[in-house]
Amino acid sequence: MAATKLRIGDTEVPRIGLGTNRLTYTRENIAFIQEAVAAGVGSIDTAHLYAGGQSEETIGAALSPVPEGVVVGTKGGFRPGEGRPEVLRAQIEQSLSRLQASSIELYYLHRVDPETPLEESLGAIKEYVDAGKIRHVGICEVGIEQVEQARAVLPIAAVQNHYNLSERKWEDVVDHCAGEGIVFVPFFPLRGEGGRALAEIAERHGATPTQITLAWLLRRSPAMLPIPGTLSLEHLNENLAVLEIELSDEEFEALR
Repeated sequence: MAATKLRIGDTEVPRIGLGTNRLTYTRENIAFIQEAVAAGVGSIDTAHLYAGGQSEETIGAALSPVPEGVVVGTKGGFRPGEGRPEVLRAQIEQSLSRLQASSIELYYLHRVDPETPLEESLGAIKEYVDAGKIRHVGICEVGIEQVEQARAVLPIAAVQNHYNLSERKWEDVVDHCAGEGIVFVPFFPLRGEGGRALAEIAERHGATPTQITLAWLLRRSPAMLPIPGTLSLEHLNENLAVLEIELSDEEFEALR
């Protein structure tokens, strides 16, 4: 059986997380985040720009202070120009405030800024690491060269790239992260076509095609931590149940 947990920094979490790009600030969604943690979610992914800041605010209202064993990851610096140190500092301060947190467990540079050297963007984030306000750092949509460029500035705990059954541009990064002990977080993990093989494998396991898609990702790399987004507790529990699904070598290759 593949490992059902992995370590982000010094926290061990289940290998299925929760994406929150549609999370708006409502009483129902605050309750949903609390229920998600009670159901066993250990990693929650958000960003400065998600739902205009409401995603972070909702998580802050639901989980302040963040329970032990839960990692909330957020991101800043998405648009061109936002990787400038002064812009990143302002976004980090806003994220800390919205999350009602004295420190952020995992903070990603959301995109490498075409207008700012990567070292300068990460230098601003490192100031917050040195001040104890960010614990671990990640980077998004990067190749191996950029991962290593980033690691020359500070330790990188996670890489978040677009990856799923159909989108395989970053195969080499997946393997590099596994080799270097870096968590690989695929975003849009459920997109992509598995065709007839996917439907047949799902039927064989008494599972949904979505569950098999996630099981394939978990099998693809021991460093993989998918973060499917949902606002439904039912879907969330279906996603977490994937940790019990073990694909055979033949099933894995049929989808590969």
